[in-house]
This record gives sequence, structure tokens and C-alpha cells, in this order.
Amino acid sequence: MPVFYLTEELIFPPVNLADEDGLLAYGGDLSVERLLLAYQEGIFPWYNEPPILWWSPDPRFVLFPDELKLSASMKQVLKKGIFEITFDKDFAGVIAGCRESPRKGQDGTWITEEVADAYTALHNEGYAHSVECWQGGDLVGGFYGVMLGNCFFGESMFAKATNASKAAFVTFVQRAAVLGVKVIDCQVYTEHLASLGAKFITREEFLGIINENHFQRKKGRK
Repeated sequence: MPVFYLTEELIFPPVNLADEDGLLAYGGDLSVERLLLAYQEGIFPWYNEPPILWWSPDPRFVLFPDELKLSASMKQVLKKGIFEITFDKDFAGVIAGCRESPRKGQDGTWITEEVADAYTALHNEGYAHSVECWQGGDLVGGFYGVMLGNCFFGESMFAKATNASKAAFVTFVQRAAVLGVKVIDCQVYTEHLASLGAKFITREEFLGIINENHFQRKKGRK
């Protein structure tokens, strides 16, 4: 199966043309317009060095907010108020935390300066959001992603303290359930997210969910 090269034209090939690993295309750019189009079509960028690689894996790893699983220990962490959780308070700090966080089995991080600038632009347009976890006034964990309509597309998370990223994520999922978010896209499998209730669904099912979404391109935080 060929991997498609993207030009300046704002278009992606059909996702069913992705290879068995989910790689669909390379090239293009990280403009706000292209990123929004990618998420609307179930595609995301992920690469360590140029060119930009675009993915649409099958199956897709997702979490439905009403299927969140909380361990007894995590319930205690939240009950004790060990962390303060905020939303969109320090997007730059979360991006920096994710960039600096070591990844098991990875050399460095995929969040280059170009990627950080691209998602900061999405944040400034009201699409990318951060969740922060604080302890003693220090940012000790968090994550960021893109919200379009009632779908959230998670991108990266970090933790400098035990349970920090979990506490941030769980708090977000609980809030998302109240706000009517239908699905949280986790993209690829991690034990961390599986323990919280994330599971695989087919790409077709995932696309069906996001295609029911009514995306609105307008500025302003949600």
C-alpha cells in the first residue's frame, strides 16, 4: 500500500488507504487549517523528524467518558485533594512538560518546536486545550489535546509526581462526561489509559462517531 505525499493542497487521501500500522501520508504542514481537517477525518500527526507523518490506525484506542474506571487508590488520591487540577491555565507549561518528559523506549520527544508552535496556534484559536496538575504551586503533570464539537483528541501527557497525569486525566474525563463529550481519542494503546477504561474500537466505528459531530470553526475557548 503506497504512502501518499501531501502537497500544499489541503486534502488527505481516504483513511482506508493507510498501511497496516496506520501510516497514511507524509509531508504537508502543521497549519491550523490542515490540523483541523486531519482531526475531522480521524487523522493525526506523529513523527520524530521531518517529514511530517500522518496516521489513522485501525483499530483505534479510545475512552468513552461513561466507561471510566477508577481504582480505590485513585479515588483516595482525588478525595484527599493531593493535587489541584486546572483547565487552560498554563498551556505553554504543559507543552513544555510533555516535551521534556522522557519516554520509555524512545530517544527524545516528537514534540519539536514546530509541533509546539502549531498546537499553541490551535490553542490561541480555541481548539487545543490543556489540563494542569499542581502540587505546592508547582506544575507536576498534565496533558493537552484538541476539542472539536463533542469529541476530544488527546495528544500527549506528562507527570513529575506519582499519579499526577492520572489525576488530571480522570478529573477531565469526569468533567467531559457532564459536558456531553462522546469520545476521547487516545490514539494508540498504553497500559496507563487501559487501566482507566480505554479500549480498542474499529476505525470505522471511530469515524462514525466523529462524523456525527457538528464541528464549528469559530474562535473562543470552550
